[in-house]
Amino acid sequence: MAGDRKPQVDPEVEKLIDTFRQEKGVTPRKISDQEIVERCVYALANEGAKILEEGIALRASDIDIVYLNGYGFPLHRGGPMHYAQQAGLFNVVRALGQFGAGSARPKAWQAAPLLEKHAQSGEALK
Repeated sequence: MAGDRKPQVDPEVEKLIDTFRQEKGVTPRKISDQEIVERCVYALANEGAKILEEGIALRASDIDIVYLNGYGFPLHRGGPMHYAQQAGLFNVVRALGQFGAGSARPKAWQAAPLLEKHAQSGEALK
């Protein structure tokens, strides 16, 4: 109905999606809000670690400043690098591995070597 913000289920679209899932062997599952946040932010932090490795950015805080001021990342979260640090880099690397294990593109979730190094040593990204 026009003006109604509630989701509208289209049976034809649902049938197409179900057929596609069956063809691809995909089983739908509930995904928590927390997992959605982790998938987004941990991917940013992983790419940030690659940027540090490549010497494009000098410090993790430089990356956070770009996200805070340039992309509107929530100020109270401190940027993706700070967020990952607060979550624990070991936890971030473990989650990336889990996301990759269930992905059709596992290499996209492979932790950056710098991130793995700091996760193992317990040292903060600088």
